[in-house]
Amino acid sequence: MIKSNTFTTLAEIDLTAVSHNTRLLKTRIGPEVKLFAVVKANGYGHGAVEVARTALQHGASRLAVARAAEGVELRRAGLDAPILVMGYHIPAEAGLFVDYDLTATVNTAVFAQTLSSFATAQNKTAAVHVKVDTGMGRYGLLPDEVAPFLDEISPLPHLDIEGLYTHFAVADEADKSYTRRQFAIFQDVLAQVEAAGHTIRLRHTANSAAALELPEMQLDGVRAGIALYGLEPNNIVNPNSPLRPALTLKSHVARLRTLPAGSSVSYGRTYTTTRPTPVALIPIGYGDGYHRLHSNRGCVLIRGQRAPIIGRVCMDQFVVDVTGIKGVRQDDEVILIGAQGNERLSAEEVSQWAETINYEVTTSLLPRVPRVFIAYQR
Repeated sequence: MIKSNTFTTLAEIDLTAVSHNTRLLKTRIGPEVKLFAVVKANGYGHGAVEVARTALQHGASRLAVARAAEGVELRRAGLDAPILVMGYHIPAEAGLFVDYDLTATVNTAVFAQTLSSFATAQNKTAAVHVKVDTGMGRYGLLPDEVAPFLDEISPLPHLDIEGLYTHFAVADEADKSYTRRQFAIFQDVLAQVEAAGHTIRLRHTANSAAALELPEMQLDGVRAGIALYGLEPNNIVNPNSPLRPALTLKSHVARLRTLPAGSSVSYGRTYTTTRPTPVALIPIGYGDGYHRLHSNRGCVLIRGQRAPIIGRVCMDQFVVDVTGIKGVRQDDEVILIGAQGNERLSAEEVSQWAETINYEVTTSLLPRVPRVFIAYQR
């Protein structure tokens, strides 16, 4: 196993936190409801294969991704749980779904027909789900299109219409009225579908926020993404949250020196020292996925204290002011996301510096940031 101390900059993923969050979600939804572990975008930046394997060991029974290639990666890693691909697919990808036993979200007759042909040729049955657009305005069929679409594709051979689902737009907000409206629309669609003679075995609407706050919307399955990683669905840190953040972003002090008064720092000269200033160079930047918007507004943790970023974040490095932090040395550990001593920089706080959300903070981390997987004993 790769160790944390072999890299200058790395993302440390605590799989014990993932297992805790998975068990928590499974306890919330109960034994009869299937838990989908959503591991798209490389497990929200945490490592799809390792997170998926951990989640399946601790209560999840299915996986969900956005693209066929993500499902193929999981299959090649030896994972055999059902995998729902939630995004759009071109007909040329139909063979992948059959070859790798992936469950497609089917919203066009052309793809359904192509998938049926591939499945028939291999004497396999391809499971499919249909997505309903109840108010997100993205992918999915409009409510009045669903029953006619099922009428059209249900005669196709070797096609199993297993599931029907929707996605909530604002389940993470305090006002749940729009989410309840979406859920009511979905229930109306289910009634229409059943009246047309179609039996749907797997109905799912709830994402992380709904799973945690709206148990009446769990139905047959829950798709948990952000909560699986211990991050808050609403981007507001809750000190009493039972979720455990799984990702810690670490680096080290690459250079330590004192700049004279009047020294400009980094590209664009956006910061100039007004006094002799002790500074530390941190070897991570936007080329690693650490946002340039953190320039002159973010901070890091060194020796358990906050050190503000001065000047612009560059592709590979940036500078912090370590005034007042005693004992800073070359190669000291630096925390960019996570805890050190009594201080913590949450993904939610870091996202606010970049005027974004915690989802983007972790999914932005690029492949050159190694993921090191650990399992703390708690």
